[in-house]
Amino acid sequence: MSAALAHRGRSRPKTVHRPKALESKKPNEVYSWDITYLLSTLRGEYFYLYMFLDIFSRKIVGWRVHAYESMELSSLLLGEICAQERINVNQLTLHADNGGPMKGATMLVTMQKLGIMPSFSRPSVSDDNPFSESLFKTLKYCPLYPSKPFASLEEASSWVEAFVAWYNDEHLHSGIKFVTPSSRHAGADFEILEKRNSVYEKAKLRNPQRWSKATRNWERIESVKLNHLKEESKSATTACSRLAS
Repeated sequence: MSAALAHRGRSRPKTVHRPKALESKKPNEVYSWDITYLLSTLRGEYFYLYMFLDIFSRKIVGWRVHAYESMELSSLLLGEICAQERINVNQLTLHADNGGPMKGATMLVTMQKLGIMPSFSRPSVSDDNPFSESLFKTLKYCPLYPSKPFASLEEASSWVEAFVAWYNDEHLHSGIKFVTPSSRHAGADFEILEKRNSVYEKAKLRNPQRWSKATRNWERIESVKLNHLKEESKSATTACSRLAS
C-alpha cells in the first residue's frame, strides 16, 4: 500500500465487518434484492430492473422495470410482494446492497411497518449479495437476451416478464437439485426428488454395471446460507432456449 493511502493519526482505522450470516430453511424467510441496468436505445439512458429473489427457493417473487431508481418505487414493490406472499410481521429478512434505493428513509420506514428485518452488504463489496448477482448474470447471459438495446419501457418489461416465467416455472436450477424455483417454493420438490431418486435406484438394480459408485444424490437441500464464510455463492448460468417457444 502507498504511504499516502495509509491510515494516519492515533485513532484506529475504520473497519467494515462482514454482514451477519443468514440461513433460510423454508420459503419467505430471507429475500435478496437489487437493481440492474438495462440498456435503452437512447445513449446514456437506461431502464432499471428491480428484482426480489427468495434465496431458499430461488424464486423471483417480485420485479418491475422503471425509468429511474427510486426508494419509493422499491418500497411499493416490496409492499406488493408481502401482500402476495402473505408475509407476517417479523417473518422476513431482506438483504440488499448499500445503494440509496435500498437504504433510503422511505424504504427503511416501509420495512419497519411491515416488520421486515434489514440486512446490508459491505460498501463496495458485491460478493455480499451473491444470489442477486448470480440471478442478474443468468438474465444477461441468457442466449435470448436481446443483442440490441430496448426501444421502450414496455419492450423491456415484456422481455423480463417472459424471462421470469421461464426462470420460475421451467428452469431446472442447479442450486436446488434441478427442480424449478416455483416447485421448491410451493414444496412440490419433496415428491419430485423422491420419485427421481426411486427412478435412479431402480435403474441401478436393473443395470448395476453402469454405476461404479452410488447413484446421484437427490436429497433435498434443507437450508440455504447467505454470507457464511464457507458459502458457495456460484450458481450455474443455464441456457434458456426454451424461452423462445
